[in-house]
Amino acid sequence: MTRTDLNLLTALDALLSERSVTGAARRLNLSVSAMSRTLTRLRSVTGDRLLLQAGRTLVLTPYAEQLSQRIPALVREAEGALSRAWYRFDVATLEQRFTLRVGEGFIDLLGAALMDRVHLAAPGVQIRFSPKPDWNAQPLREGMIDLEIGIVRTSAPEVRTRLLFRDRYVGVCRVGHPLLGGGGISVERWAEYGHVMISRTGEAESSIDATVELQGIRRKLLMIVLSYTSAMQLVRRSDLLAVVPRSCLGNAFMPDYATANGLQSFEPPLPIPAFNVSAIWHPRLDHDPAHRWFRGEVLDLCSAAYPPNVLTDSPPLRR
Repeated sequence: MTRTDLNLLTALDALLSERSVTGAARRLNLSVSAMSRTLTRLRSVTGDRLLLQAGRTLVLTPYAEQLSQRIPALVREAEGALSRAWYRFDVATLEQRFTLRVGEGFIDLLGAALMDRVHLAAPGVQIRFSPKPDWNAQPLREGMIDLEIGIVRTSAPEVRTRLLFRDRYVGVCRVGHPLLGGGGISVERWAEYGHVMISRTGEAESSIDATVELQGIRRKLLMIVLSYTSAMQLVRRSDLLAVVPRSCLGNAFMPDYATANGLQSFEPPLPIPAFNVSAIWHPRLDHDPAHRWFRGEVLDLCSAAYPPNVLTDSPPLRR
């Protein structure tokens, strides 16, 4: 590289400030001979003598006098740019929009609580919820999404994740559904009724059906919808059944959400693996203080809304 050695800026700043080769050398912890050689280099680079002998002292040339007004600020700016990253962060005055990619259930059950929590500390923050049609990590990479909430299904190796809570699937039907009337819920009885399947892609493929088919049974799929919220709206007004995450049916803040919406949950008559719900973000935001604060707010909210007992306790069957 043929560009000017930026270390010369520090030396020039010391020389202009001290107006002494010996004083500049002492300030930079160099030998007097090394500083003298540096002054020679500076004279060659600038084409100006910079400091001239005047009796027992050195005086600045007119050009050096001009530089003495500019160099200190340049040195501070260069040192600041090349030092460890540091951000001044005051949450009370933060004005920023955070974009979250979440399912509709999160918005219904925790959207208002998140906004209340965030606005209490940072009234200048805006939250934008983005639809979640797939698990593509590209919006995270491009900065279109700040944070995603859900199951980690991206193959992007660089994304960061933090477990929010462990969830499980439960069956759901309208209150008073005949399935809940006596005799227990067998796989055969459960499969006899029409079912709503949730598929973000619209395809009739589900890990739940793969589990059912291992029992030698196929459930009767009558409808395919794009979200759990849509499935629950259909179920509450019909004899259809659905399988949804337990977290969609209420939380510590809204324990009666399912009942208030005319829904009853029940344990599926076959084992369905539990799953993790995580916060997902791109590593470029790891050390951003605003993003770290916001991630913490989401984590604390989910921890309060979904303590382990809320999602693991079996719901009582209403006979």
